[in-house]
Amino acid sequence: MKRRDFLAFAALLPLLPACAESKNGNGSKAKAATPTKADTLSKVLSPQDKQAASREIFKKVVEKAKAENWVKLPIGESMANIGLMLLGTDYVGGTLDGEGGEVCRVDFTGLDCVTFFEVALGTSRILRKGKDTFEDLVNEITMTRYRAGKLDGYTSRLHYTGDWIYDNEKKGVIKDVTKEIGGEKFPLHVDFMSTHPKFYAPLEADSTLVGVVANQEKAINARQYFYVPKGDVAKIAPLLKTGDIIAISTNIKGLDYSHTGMAYRDEKGVLRFLHASQTKKKVILDQALHDYLAGVKSQTGITVARPQEVKI
Repeated sequence: MKRRDFLAFAALLPLLPACAESKNGNGSKAKAATPTKADTLSKVLSPQDKQAASREIFKKVVEKAKAENWVKLPIGESMANIGLMLLGTDYVGGTLDGEGGEVCRVDFTGLDCVTFFEVALGTSRILRKGKDTFEDLVNEITMTRYRAGKLDGYTSRLHYTGDWIYDNEKKGVIKDVTKEIGGEKFPLHVDFMSTHPKFYAPLEADSTLVGVVANQEKAINARQYFYVPKGDVAKIAPLLKTGDIIAISTNIKGLDYSHTGMAYRDEKGVLRFLHASQTKKKVILDQALHDYLAGVKSQTGITVARPQEVKI
């Protein structure tokens, strides 16, 4: 599809997955923003045209952010505004992997639960730094996606959400506020990747990487994490802010968190869940966070990573 065909088309439109959720949620949409019409693009575009489409969508997001001066808002509210612009975007897993070696892939035409909050966070951060190009966004996401901000092959990627939270707190990108809002110790133990390498093409192709991942898992397991059990989420909801990154813990053996998204307080004051939904197959503004959690048996609670203002 050529660029002009993409624009015409868009104008007519109204690992084992890291984001695993059961059928749940009412899928209600926000009234405050218009999607960028990215839904279904991931199904019809070639890899080259996906890149062109991603740049066009990013450009529209940046234009709106600048026109409405979102840099003056708290960073979490800026992130939520970007998330609302992406309502209806296809849920697509596995977009971080592809032919060749590890590169930082950024695709707006299809998002999973992690890449959804990644692009919202990354775009908000670069605009606060006075930057606005797609290359700036890729560099920013490279910094948050990889251990210590350095891309050095597949194992440098922060595959486990717990590792992402730990590493990005050290970098000053987020603050884990779970303990201070009433969270309790999370009995976390990860080993899924090292015990199931067949689900990860790079691990299956190079068995020496499995040992590297196993050592990373040991380091994760040696840390102390906190979570709010899902039965207590309604109680602590008033302490959460729009744009807080919500990591949903799971009882699936070998995993720490099974889904992610952002908190969003609507005009009625209800704390809702803004996320790329695997079951709804698109980005949605879902029901109240505690109600969403109640409908998924494997989800046990939440860890809250609060985005921090950019220091320039």
